[in-house]
Amino acid sequence: MSGVFRVGVRFLNRSTPVKPILESRVCGPLTISSCNISGKTMRGSKLSKPAPFPYLEKEYSALQACKDVLFKSTTSRFDENTKVVVVDGPIAAGKSAFAKELAGELDMKYFPEATMDSYYINSYGYDLRKLDPQMPPNMQSFDVAKFLQDPKHRNVATFQLRMLIQRYSQYIDALAHLFSTGEGVVLDRSVYSDMVFVEAMYKNGFLSKGARSVYYELVKNTFAELMKPHLVIYLDVPVNIVKDRIKKRASPAEVNSPALTDQYLQDIEHIYKQQYLKDISTHAELLVYDWSDYGETEVVVEDIERINFDRFDKDDTHMRDWRMENEEDWTEARARYMNKPDLMNYFNVPRYDVPELIVSPEDFKAWYDIWSEAPGMKYRKGYNDECGDDGILTKTKLDFRNTL
Repeated sequence: MSGVFRVGVRFLNRSTPVKPILESRVCGPLTISSCNISGKTMRGSKLSKPAPFPYLEKEYSALQACKDVLFKSTTSRFDENTKVVVVDGPIAAGKSAFAKELAGELDMKYFPEATMDSYYINSYGYDLRKLDPQMPPNMQSFDVAKFLQDPKHRNVATFQLRMLIQRYSQYIDALAHLFSTGEGVVLDRSVYSDMVFVEAMYKNGFLSKGARSVYYELVKNTFAELMKPHLVIYLDVPVNIVKDRIKKRASPAEVNSPALTDQYLQDIEHIYKQQYLKDISTHAELLVYDWSDYGETEVVVEDIERINFDRFDKDDTHMRDWRMENEEDWTEARARYMNKPDLMNYFNVPRYDVPELIVSPEDFKAWYDIWSEAPGMKYRKGYNDECGDDGILTKTKLDFRNTL
């Protein structure tokens, strides 16, 4: 395992303490400047910044963008903690609890791992998976639980492409939040590590070559619009401990799962370390921790506080997405993430050569008729009287960020 991570961090043997070894990437002791993230203990008080822009309720107009350029309203909200942090790791690594605790310590917004719930549960709380008995077999819902129980089902390909879209959508929301509030974000996994599961599925025969090809065509068509994270934290847990933790938590979908084989779990670990982490570390800072016995968030925060994110020159690939010339560039980037529907349209890539991604007109119409008549699905949010919406005739406000 030694020598796997050569950019930004040296991999620790599992017998060593949790604290990682940074290579020539440490600022002076206890010096916190604009380049360094700071935790609550170091700051001693909550970060203060201008009032946030209400991006969830208010559309970002061209006039507003012009005002923001004139008054430097975008960058005036930024401080040392205006960063994108991603926590990654294998199944059952303990990412969620750690990421949530880390976000609290850094005064950042926590984004839980994206799931198919955001696709199937609408804004009124109705779970569209309840409609499965009425649906044609090929149009029934498919999520992680169903994948774990039937990893060779025809709908695995559609499921994984939808997972890509959910993660992409969430990452746009995270960037919109950062640009509109100045508050940093901590994500439990991100769209960038989604490929780990695609590759593991493909290697284990759960995903066809054609479906994999469609996946990477979508990635090529969409990822250029995003800004990569500042920091990735990887919680390393060996496969034998992953298996023990899966067994202990006894999730019904995971018990005796034909998907969670030793080979599948080993492939996830290998792809994380040999592909994803090597690639993302050419842009982001990378911290790797042995999480076999879990660890202390305070220790991780201390390590984060030592990282100088602004030390790279203009030609370095590190932090390249976050180097902009002027306020106009920052505001243009902000406007991009405020107009989420435009970005989601990049997923409209027609491909008709993968059988498991094609449905018949009859099945599609059956799905559409049932889906569109479900509670809260007939009209936009706020305009469904059967769900208790009122004052419909005088409403002008739209839920413009809800595109899924």
